Amino acid sequence: MLDELERRLGELAVSSARVVLVRTGGTKVFCVGADISAFSQLSPADMWRRWISDGHRVFDRLARLRQPTIAVVDGLAVGGGLELALACDMRLAGRNAGFGLPEVGLGTNPGWGGTERLTQLVGASRAKQLILTRRQIDATTAEKWGLVNDVAADELDTEVERYVSDLLGSAPIAQQVAKQLVDAAAAGAPSAIVEGIASGFTSCTDDFAGGIRAFTNKSVPDFRGR
Repeated sequence: MLDELERRLGELAVSSARVVLVRTGGTKVFCVGADISAFSQLSPADMWRRWISDGHRVFDRLARLRQPTIAVVDGLAVGGGLELALACDMRLAGRNAGFGLPEVGLGTNPGWGGTERLTQLVGASRAKQLILTRRQIDATTAEKWGLVNDVAADELDTEVERYVSDLLGSAPIAQQVAKQLVDAAAAGAPSAIVEGIASGFTSCTDDFAGGIRAFTNKSVPDFRGR
């Protein structure tokens, strides 16, 4: 599954796709992570050499994808499945969604970026609560903690469509650069420098000229990603 996800991410990176949705085909499970029977057969060297590094490489690639990404969580997202959702820019949850990192109950730890990304989202104390107690939280609690952006009041697809529509209404180059700026800020990059470079770049695009023209004329801009 990791290999297939990495292949798809490679295709998306060079595509004209504007928004990327990561979702399941059902409503009971988003992703429950590792196959424990396969996981338990790994040698310590294989765990170090492949299992952890493969997961980090693929999820990091998802996190760095230039397009906005949304994890659509309709069901359980636990273990590596929660780490998959955490690697997306945003998370939308159905009312039946559940979230957890149960690894310490197996005698191991989250290994695909969960400790870092969860802590960045909800803070150290909440991250410890979720990881150390192994208790799953529901969608309402996840939203309260800041783990998910929204919980669908009615149909999850309706909420997803609203987010996608909002994202498609922006200039694609400026939007993708803005995503990189936020990531750079989270890594401690000085905004006065990186925002200056980004603003200089985006102001040279056709979309910027079109956006200013539409604002002046009180019309809807026709962004082309150029």
